[in-house]
Amino acid sequence: MAIYKDSLLEAAHSGQESIYTIANDKIEVAFTTKGAQPYSVKVQNYRTYDSTDLYLFKPGNSEMGIGIYTGENINTKDFVFQLTEKTDSSIVMRLPFRNGGYIQQKYTLRPGTFVVSNELSFIGMEGVIPRNVSYYDFDWDVTIPRMEKGYKNEVQYSKVDYYFGGDKKPEEIGRGRNADKRIENRVEWFAFQQQFFSAIMRPVNQFASGELAINFIEEDDPSHNLMDCAAKMRGDFKVSNNVVINNEFYFGPNHYKTLKSYGQKYEKIIPLGGWMVGWFTKWVIIPLFDFLHKFISNFGIIILLMTLFIKIVVLPFAYKSYSSSAKMQALKPEMDKLNAKYPKQEDALKKQQATMDLYKRAGVNPMGGCLPMLLQLPILWAMFRFFPASIELRQQPFLWADDLSAYDTIPLLDFGTRIPLLGDHISLFALLMAVSMFLYSKITTQGQMSSNDPNTASMRFMSVWMMPIMMFFICNSLSSGLTYYYLLSNLITMIETWIIKKFFVRPEDVLAKLKASEGKPQPKSKWQQRLEEAQKMQRQMMKEQEKKGRR
Repeated sequence: MAIYKDSLLEAAHSGQESIYTIANDKIEVAFTTKGAQPYSVKVQNYRTYDSTDLYLFKPGNSEMGIGIYTGENINTKDFVFQLTEKTDSSIVMRLPFRNGGYIQQKYTLRPGTFVVSNELSFIGMEGVIPRNVSYYDFDWDVTIPRMEKGYKNEVQYSKVDYYFGGDKKPEEIGRGRNADKRIENRVEWFAFQQQFFSAIMRPVNQFASGELAINFIEEDDPSHNLMDCAAKMRGDFKVSNNVVINNEFYFGPNHYKTLKSYGQKYEKIIPLGGWMVGWFTKWVIIPLFDFLHKFISNFGIIILLMTLFIKIVVLPFAYKSYSSSAKMQALKPEMDKLNAKYPKQEDALKKQQATMDLYKRAGVNPMGGCLPMLLQLPILWAMFRFFPASIELRQQPFLWADDLSAYDTIPLLDFGTRIPLLGDHISLFALLMAVSMFLYSKITTQGQMSSNDPNTASMRFMSVWMMPIMMFFICNSLSSGLTYYYLLSNLITMIETWIIKKFFVRPEDVLAKLKASEGKPQPKSKWQQRLEEAQKMQRQMMKEQEKKGRR
């Protein structure tokens, strides 16, 4: 008994599948006549972490189909098309119908690009497709393999994006979490995005609605696949004798300039740090990175020069922070005297007022180091987002690191078995970064915080011990380029601090200024005025409580 009413469809349903390949210097795309769809995509000039050919999806790991109603529901993925034309850069396949009409799929690989143009045609189908049909369905299920050294990092930067158009960034699902999304708005394009490579599908006339899903595969799965992605999209369809629907596929690297060159906002899939720091990454970090790469091939040296440049740019802000830190360190003996003078909790306001007076006479602003440090946080966040997503660092070696886009390790610190919280390795750059952070915190807080004050002792413990340990565990599986940058940043900061203390803010100068101000009336700051008011209110409340107690 026939499954399909059309005898030609019935024959095509059980036809013999054939595979054909087209290629240029960028990608090699294999097509199957079963569904007239991409069968596999190999990205040229790139390799996986284990030095094998890099497939965006491997043979048989993709299924794409067009659903349409022709008096019965059909989907092109169920039929074997007939090859009608084949060149080195294009392929044409047809699915004939009994009335003489046909569905045709034409794919053309543009020279020197990662783009495949697709022309989906319904020719002579007016008598086959009912007049009331107003839509077609586009279904695509694809399994994307693992390509990178670090599974955790690869999963964290893999997602599905969908773009509505305009100036807004694409919406996304994924980033290490299984998810699905029903979309009711018109979609300009969507992307199945691995950490460094993407498959993007753009219909020229947009999709009307759809559903997208992503499901991550466990690290120890023997298939070595990364994720399953699915798209079920719906497009507008107007019945006529000849209907042509144009689409575009991008199969290639997540390289900012390459994606941007196609003029479809594809570059928006690259995480630049969000609205707060994205502008800095886009207009400073990426141009600086590209400029240095024109003259220097070693990316470790490029990161060093970038770090120096950024440190020079923020030095005016950092100087205030380092200067404030040095002055407060010089005042530690005086602070110890105040702690001894006001040991009781009820004298807290008096001690605070005396402390502010001490800062005033020494020319210290206790909040002077906070704002400059806050201004530097966006830069740290920009780097945190840029390095793990930068394909330029992919598989680039430096010192003992064999891939600056993944974690680094040495044989001694590569365990080969997973340890809770730590993983199967220790990143040497992350370890050195944590040590440098510990040393810097210990040096800078040693002279500032009094061990007699339990609050400051607790703060010092958090700063000196807990923060470096936390940062080590956070960074252990991240990009070695990122942890190398943080290490350099800490080392340069320590050098800057030493220079400022040695030549610009010497302890003897601070104490000399303090001694010179003794006996001289000092104008009260607004902060001191508020403290005095609070102290008066506290005394008044204590008097009232004493009166109530006598009654």
